[in-house]
Amino acid sequence: MADFANMARQFSKIERLEHELHLRQLQVNRLLTLTQAINNNFPAAELFAMYHSFLTFELGIKKMALYVHGETEVKWVCTAQTGLTKAQKKYNIGSELADFRELVNLDAKDHPFLCAFELVIPVLHKKQPIAYVFIGGFDDDDDMYEKVQFITTITNIVAVAIENKRLFKRQLEQERLRREMELAGEMQRMLIPASLPVKDCYEMASIYKPHFGVGGDYYDYLEFPDGKLAFCIGDISGKGVAAALLMANFQANFNTLINKRTPLKEFIIDLNTSVNRITGGDRFITFFVAEFDRYTNVLRYINAGHNPPILASEDQTVLLKEGCTILGSFQELPEIGVGEVQLTQPSLILTYTDGLIDIQNAQGDYFDDLLLKQFVEKHHHLSAAEFNHELQQALNTFKGEEGYPDDFTVLTSRFVPVENPC
Repeated sequence: MADFANMARQFSKIERLEHELHLRQLQVNRLLTLTQAINNNFPAAELFAMYHSFLTFELGIKKMALYVHGETEVKWVCTAQTGLTKAQKKYNIGSELADFRELVNLDAKDHPFLCAFELVIPVLHKKQPIAYVFIGGFDDDDDMYEKVQFITTITNIVAVAIENKRLFKRQLEQERLRREMELAGEMQRMLIPASLPVKDCYEMASIYKPHFGVGGDYYDYLEFPDGKLAFCIGDISGKGVAAALLMANFQANFNTLINKRTPLKEFIIDLNTSVNRITGGDRFITFFVAEFDRYTNVLRYINAGHNPPILASEDQTVLLKEGCTILGSFQELPEIGVGEVQLTQPSLILTYTDGLIDIQNAQGDYFDDLLLKQFVEKHHHLSAAEFNHELQQALNTFKGEEGYPDDFTVLTSRFVPVENPC
């Protein structure tokens, strides 16, 4: 009898070992299948279905819920669940997940959602949670330690794979956006002059630095057969692609209207009407436009709410303020003034967008209007190109390692009155 009992125990032990071996073989096979699915780039939905099937059918988990990042990165989405009531399925646990930083045995009988589970397993990646799985409904004879260990392993594999998919998708989107921004930048650079005039009686040079590759800064010029030169600079409200699109439309309107050769006052009224019609008053443009007559050496201009350009010569420094309010905000401009300056000696005009005076150094000081005015007074005798070179050097020295906080554009014009105009 003793031998029979001993044999029975041995047989029972062998059966148990064979059963455990079979379970482990199933687990290994499932891991291999899951790994192959990940390597073959199966959709996330299929990975979640495999995960759900393994936990419920092969491990016998009666209650579970898996939460992973939503597309917005601030929401948590339940991607696999079983054994929950309708109320528990609808319950929003997302705001409470941050409380769980490690595996926790739950004892929350009064909680409408947590009461269904016995433990929660968070999955962390670089110390940040990327998934949470809630487990419940264990049988009394379950080897909880072994099951929890394996559930932790397989959840980590699935969660990391899904997170990698999400990060890869984001990387592709960022790359696509980067390329689109590059193309937009290339297109936008086609809208501004590729070269600027250099003649005996006037010359121009520019600095153009859009903050995001594209932006809302704009400058242009046109030379007319009757000896007049029109030039402008503008700053569209906002940044990035939206400002760039409005800038492109504005460029088309500017060229159409300036070629009508109407007086500046009428030109600025028509330009404001065009901008207001397009934006509905929701966006605006600060703008400066001037017309130089090389035969009379008279400069006429309108400043529409723009940073006043600085005109400097040996005898004087003048801020070109005359004009009107910003363009686009009002259907009708309330008041318009036209400025006029007689140039009797070589003069330099610095026009710029406000990104220039927003530049800061490490101490938080700005390259403000006063510093800019002093710089112009000191360097107005230089050619337009030399002036811009010195200005760029001065800005680099001033800001050090600090970056440019906004779009930044400079259009420098130098005028030399002559008896026999070019």
